[in-house]
Amino acid sequence: MRKRVPTVVKLGGSLLENAEQRARVLDTVASAWRRGSRFVVVHGGGKRIDALAGRLGLPQRTCHGLRVTDAATLEVVVATLAGIVNKTLVAELHARGVSAVGLCGADGATLPAAFHPPVAGTDLGFVGQVGAPDARLLQLLCAESFLPVVGSVALGPDSTLLNVNADAAAAAVAVGLGARRLVFLTDVEGVLDENGERCEALSAQAAQRLVETAVVSGGMRPKLGAALEALARGVAEVVIAGPNRHARALGRGTGGTHLVAA
Repeated sequence: MRKRVPTVVKLGGSLLENAEQRARVLDTVASAWRRGSRFVVVHGGGKRIDALAGRLGLPQRTCHGLRVTDAATLEVVVATLAGIVNKTLVAELHARGVSAVGLCGADGATLPAAFHPPVAGTDLGFVGQVGAPDARLLQLLCAESFLPVVGSVALGPDSTLLNVNADAAAAAVAVGLGARRLVFLTDVEGVLDENGERCEALSAQAAQRLVETAVVSGGMRPKLGAALEALARGVAEVVIAGPNRHARALGRGTGGTHLVAA
């Protein structure tokens, strides 16, 4: 019998900060799971990292959207992504009848990474670029009907843990699994064009043109970059969907903005 490959779902960090929004998105995931859909969930948690770092008096700095991660900040990142956020999601999915298992990209060397090169002359510290993923642990969990929930911490050289962008981590997981679909669940209703209208569909070429302009900004830039990487490496379709289209995006519909390679 042909093995069913799960859809990879990336939960936007902004959705996780608001308890009501988080409840709605987890209700949607659990409902689709109970109907037979199978997922691997990948998450970040930047705002929660900022909050904990602030309480500890650790100043935070970004460079081109990437968090400059010194040793003290790395401890906060790992504690937040592999701990607080990850286990909260696991517990809340279990409360909805989903057999969830929490891990991060370091477990099973699922997401190996190299140190990110300097950006604009800035050493980013313990920030990684994800390399070739190893999806065997995720495949084993999925085969036993567990839903893996993966925090975006990677395994770097010499057993070093590295902070990686969650959108890039989701794309790597999708590629490693041979997933057909990668779905970004966000708090915005998709990719907007130069007129501020939502794009129903984009080819990879059209998406690349948007990335090269000032039309796409903020958190949508890394999402589109990750989407393009996934499409280039064999994922058939990527969906970027906001709250009004989450259920459709997780079902058979597209919702939000639908991206394909050609």
